[in-house]
Amino acid sequence: MKIAIGSDHAGFELKEKIRADLIKKGYDVTDEGTNTTDSVDYPDYAKKVAHDVVQNKVEFGVLVCGSGIGMAISANKVQGIRATTATSEVEAQLCREHNDANIIAVGARLVSEDQAKQIVDRFLHTSFSHGRHEQRVRKIAELEKEEAKANS
Repeated sequence: MKIAIGSDHAGFELKEKIRADLIKKGYDVTDEGTNTTDSVDYPDYAKKVAHDVVQNKVEFGVLVCGSGIGMAISANKVQGIRATTATSEVEAQLCREHNDANIIAVGARLVSEDQAKQIVDRFLHTSFSHGRHEQRVRKIAELEKEEAKANS
């Protein structure tokens, strides 16, 4: 499985640990940066990972910043992305099962290294439930298209 990962300066150290863990587990990981703790703007890295996902270069994305919130908001501006934050394995599981999320955003200031690895692992090992959730995910995509058309 191919995964894209990215972070800002606040998430850099945790991103590196998650990346190493994913590689150790056999994932093909594309690292979209940042590569230092120097201050950067998180939307730049969210955009890179989101584009990797929508262009089918990877199956899923992992983003890390201080809270995960800014990364998720930024990634969700890219059509076709369903990014969410998670601070627990349950949230990671539900966002895949119910929302077919394709990017998980983790907050380096909110979870430990072990929690982050478990959250990402649960996200990657949970399948979309389909069923009644398919209609809801389809409506999200339709809303996204309607808004893009209205704003063009």
